[in-house]
Amino acid sequence: MPQENKTDKTVFIISGGLLVLFVILAMIDLEMVELWINTSFAFSAKYFGSYWEVLLLANFVIGLGLAISKLGKVRLGKKNKPENGYYRWIAMILCTLLASGGVFWAAAEPLSHFITTPPLFDDNSSTLAGVDPALAQSFLHWGFLAWAILGTLATIVLMYLHYNKGFPMKPRGFLYPVFGEKIFRPNNVIGGIADIVAIVAVAAGTMGPIGFLGLQLGYGIHWLFDVPNTLVTNIIIVSCLIIIAAISVATGVDRGIQFLSRMNVGLTVFLAICILILGPTMFILNKFVSAEGFHLQNMLTMALYQGDEAWLGWWTVFFWGWFLGYGPMMSIFIARISRGRTIRELIIAVSIVAPLVTNFWFTVVGGTGLKVELDNPGVISEPFNEGGMPAAVMSIMGQLPLGFFLSIGFLLVTLVFVATTVDSISYTVAVALTGNDRPHKLIRVFWVLIFGLMSIMLLAIGENSVSAIQNSIVVTAVPVSIIMLPTLWGAVQSARKLAVEQNISSPRKK
Repeated sequence: MPQENKTDKTVFIISGGLLVLFVILAMIDLEMVELWINTSFAFSAKYFGSYWEVLLLANFVIGLGLAISKLGKVRLGKKNKPENGYYRWIAMILCTLLASGGVFWAAAEPLSHFITTPPLFDDNSSTLAGVDPALAQSFLHWGFLAWAILGTLATIVLMYLHYNKGFPMKPRGFLYPVFGEKIFRPNNVIGGIADIVAIVAVAAGTMGPIGFLGLQLGYGIHWLFDVPNTLVTNIIIVSCLIIIAAISVATGVDRGIQFLSRMNVGLTVFLAICILILGPTMFILNKFVSAEGFHLQNMLTMALYQGDEAWLGWWTVFFWGWFLGYGPMMSIFIARISRGRTIRELIIAVSIVAPLVTNFWFTVVGGTGLKVELDNPGVISEPFNEGGMPAAVMSIMGQLPLGFFLSIGFLLVTLVFVATTVDSISYTVAVALTGNDRPHKLIRVFWVLIFGLMSIMLLAIGENSVSAIQNSIVVTAVPVSIIMLPTLWGAVQSARKLAVEQNISSPRKK
């Protein structure tokens, strides 16, 4: 039977306690923490990398199959019409994954693969022939498979269980296809572990980027305005992020989060148009088409590549672990904003539209950098090698007319993108603890403040602590990937039951 929606104090105390313990241990002995995480990271990448590759590919393929079939007509969330208009809905979806990689990775990853061609392809480093492989590899990491794991099959399962069956909207719901209704019992140990793992994973994946992007913004402000790039500057930046996120999450999904998402997507579109006009327009358009073709042609091979283990751990497996860690909470968030949508609309929006938008954005930003680097070798790669990802963005913008103003635009987009990530993650953690898709305002704001304070503490300990917690999400992705496995068939089962209820298909004969 469905349970009442109450805050799960056990899950709250254990998940919160583990996060606090991590920060305390980092303060006591950061080298020990780094060693533990690096060892665990290597173990996870070696023994679970292949499984993650198959899991993400299967998740994408099964989702497409559902969308194409008559089950794609099934309407989710027990509503006849969508709660949100198409633009608002897509904007909120885009501000999940794109927020993490929308600015700095979009410039840096294509450049990295251009400077050193990925091992799967012939070595055409730093030549015109190396552009398509560089962009295609970036497309794989931020494209169809990455987006699909964030909110397709898992979202279908959660929406069916919550809106049609009345169960709490918690990560333990992913295990329903295996354990049935007993997974939702208050004292179910496996269910509690599933919730704790999902919360800890997404918390690691949120606190890391808050600190990381705070450092990137600090570098950018120093680059543009010569403001000292100190700990104080970074703390002020993170504090601004948290204030924006707290106001947004307090006003709710339907107001604050939606407003910030729409505003930021609009600003991102404006920046893309400006770069298209001021930058190498035809190169960007041509390379998007050719690199996307190269990507589709080699997608299966890239997705299942098992050659250079060190390279995989640094790139593909790292990203798959990162996105898997986000998977449960993003599925909850997308479930909340997708009521009234059909399965076909959900799959197309998350697995096709959002990835293509992301790939085009990577071509606009990264492709511009590749063209500049081709014309003037070293002008982007040298600052990038010395200053990292923010130096790549600033160098690219510096080569364009009105580059100073474009750089300010990029910093603003980053600020709001991170705020939208924090507010949506804080909302979903509150949902996971209560099982209610409209958790109390104080619980939502509390998690924003916790993420912010812990990120500031990590910054105060040192930059290495930020990268340590960012790498730890790959470790937590191991149990998360096991929890999400049943959604591969659970989504199909849920879709079939809903199809019968909605008279789309007849009951199956026993």
